Amino acid sequence: MVKPCDSSSSSHRHSPPLFHSTTTTTMASTLSLSFPLDPQNLHTRFISAATTTANLYKTRPFTLSTTPHTNPLPSFHPHPSPSFRISSSQSQSPSSATLDDPSHPFLPGRFLTNEELQQLESLEAFLYSHELESGTMWVRVMRAHEVDAVVGLLAESFAESMLLPAAYVNVLAFLVKQYLVERRALMPYMATLVGFYKGVGDGDGEGGEMQMAGTVEVCFDRRGANSSVPSPAPPKDSPYICNMAVQKSLRRRGIGWHLLKASEELISQMSSSREVYLHCRMIDAAPFNMYTKAGYKVMNTDSILVLLMLQRRKHLMCKNLPLLSTPPETDLSDSDM
Repeated sequence: MVKPCDSSSSSHRHSPPLFHSTTTTTMASTLSLSFPLDPQNLHTRFISAATTTANLYKTRPFTLSTTPHTNPLPSFHPHPSPSFRISSSQSQSPSSATLDDPSHPFLPGRFLTNEELQQLESLEAFLYSHELESGTMWVRVMRAHEVDAVVGLLAESFAESMLLPAAYVNVLAFLVKQYLVERRALMPYMATLVGFYKGVGDGDGEGGEMQMAGTVEVCFDRRGANSSVPSPAPPKDSPYICNMAVQKSLRRRGIGWHLLKASEELISQMSSSREVYLHCRMIDAAPFNMYTKAGYKVMNTDSILVLLMLQRRKHLMCKNLPLLSTPPETDLSDSDM
């Protein structure tokens, strides 16, 4: 059952504004990764996709041609990350659509109970917002038309973490999109959140543009859990946060911090469990410091033997959420996140 919103919170929850997409060029920086989008765990699927493509080309070298008749993978532009404009038109608001509409962006394509429909309505209405010193931050659940933009953000982040050449982003994006589509079918037991940021100098009033700044995935219980997660494995019945990424050009503004806070707030509304888990690679010092400041503690750590499987060692971290989740006063806009 969804808990009522706490009106005293500094984060505002109401029907989200409508955002219209236009193309911009940005780079992405990964904050945390999880299976199957962890670079180490993507290795097998990545090699399989590359091998299949190479076999189709036979003796020719592996390339990613943009010609639709010869490229077995869909053409993908590595910088689809959009900027967004707030619309004041209430008649076009996403909240005005009904879940009975087959074109509704939140229907997962399967039969839903009345309880699940109510939970989808709660996900649709969720909106986290926070005023930063450098601008405004909004976080809400990803819409269907935003999948490609999120794919671009994640693909570039994972390619950067895997030290892959830019030409391989197409293959990685193909796998990431498959993953996102499969995960969306599990709503309302999981959700992919997207964050939007508007800087102080980016225009005034409702006509100002907000740019997609980051993304994070949240699952609420066993029904939304990944079938396979990195080691050390978290309890499947507990909420889990993963696949957080922030645009590299928008770092050091506190965006990663507020993606984390928005995830915790949504979990407080959608789950009765107070224990939230996430993974953090041992080499990722900045995310680890952020999670520690947010109250997460290391519960377990990978054995050094995982290095033999070409994987990075990871911490499993956990935090007990308060009964009423309220964002702290801490502003980490000057941090690396």
